[in-house]
Amino acid sequence: MLQLPNTRYSGLALATLLGALSPTTSASEMFAKDSPWMLGDWGGTRSELLEKGYDFTLGYTGEMGSNLHGGYSHDRAARYSDQFTFGVNMDLQKILGWHDTEFQLTVTERHGDNISNDRINDPRVGGFTSAQEVWGRGETWRLTQMWIKQKYFDGALDVKFGRFGEGEDFNSFPCDFQNLAFCGSQVGNWVGGIWYNWPVSQWALRVRYNLNDELYAQVGVFEQNPSNLESGNGFKLSGSGTQGAVMPIELVWSPRVNGLKGEYRAGYYYSNAKAQDVLKDSNGAPAAISGAAYRSSSSKHGLWLGAQQQVTALASDQSRGLSLFANATVHDKKTNAIDNYVQAGVVYKGPFDARAKDDIGFALARVHVNPGYRKNARLINQANGLDDYDNPGFLPVQDTEYSAELYYGIHLADWLTVRPNLQYIRHPGGVSRVDDALIGGLKIQSSF
Repeated sequence: MLQLPNTRYSGLALATLLGALSPTTSASEMFAKDSPWMLGDWGGTRSELLEKGYDFTLGYTGEMGSNLHGGYSHDRAARYSDQFTFGVNMDLQKILGWHDTEFQLTVTERHGDNISNDRINDPRVGGFTSAQEVWGRGETWRLTQMWIKQKYFDGALDVKFGRFGEGEDFNSFPCDFQNLAFCGSQVGNWVGGIWYNWPVSQWALRVRYNLNDELYAQVGVFEQNPSNLESGNGFKLSGSGTQGAVMPIELVWSPRVNGLKGEYRAGYYYSNAKAQDVLKDSNGAPAAISGAAYRSSSSKHGLWLGAQQQVTALASDQSRGLSLFANATVHDKKTNAIDNYVQAGVVYKGPFDARAKDDIGFALARVHVNPGYRKNARLINQANGLDDYDNPGFLPVQDTEYSAELYYGIHLADWLTVRPNLQYIRHPGGVSRVDDALIGGLKIQSSF
């Protein structure tokens, strides 16, 4: 029996879609297709405020997923999850006369369910990727951004301080795909216990220096405080519960190859907080067998590489054409369940003259489990005398998960894009006993 998705905001999603089809005559009016905002220019007030330095944002992302075939549970279902974003960016040079300074404040709210949790992945161990990336970090309101940024030396030095997440500046990547393996900062997806992606924020400092017009280096210090992940701490500002700091460093090169845009990133992160070994106790023996506590390490670290490059363009419109991308991360084998991840894909913007703002995307990803983590699961089952996968107490052994996604982005208006997609996941959660899954998805991105 097919279960219908949570409908708390499904009506809003439908109204948004219908609004995009409504005829309008002026970009300043509500639902105008050539307006950046669904609600229009507020009678000119929005443009006036923008001119004075106030840029307001109201965004909505909704995602639906349905298990069409395979997965852990063959009981068909459809799930809906979404996020509201409320923000304002203030140009403090215009407002207060502070040279090259801006302030950002953003609040988010997430709600809904994820098809991956009990239909695609084995709930005993969960999964790695997620068919609905907007789901996660609790159904709650959060202070997602509260920072001030100032530039010095004619913009060469850029300093940002306040509350934000690492993926905002480091290992950054667009989020047009619906599967988490192709959306946003991938480091945060595989070491999420220390690297907190959107919508979680923490106290942080980021310093960037522009070496030239195409190359910059940046370094950051981010509070590592697991209590920030708790649903009840969405607006927590105190540092209680802090365990240490995550310190990323990154070099970013943005060349133009044959006149086409590219971006290449290489970075490294280091956490000075204690981290638990995935296998051994303090004596070097498997903790699952000895019964002793897992030993702790004094730090945790890893690195990442990322590349995006447009390779073709139309002479009449350089925004249309084929772009390639790839990302890879490597993590500490002693302390992290995932030791490496790779991903690659293509996006074609403007596939048809009649649909010049549509886009098509296809990507593949591989998430690999640390051999020590796998061995630990086997030893836990051995210690418990379990070897039957169907036993509720059995701990499934996780290895490698593969994901693929194909989407078509329908640009209905400048404020609305809808992306139906198909996802295929081989060995969900890295568990070979779970059937490969085919998922139908729909992603809605709108700006009010």
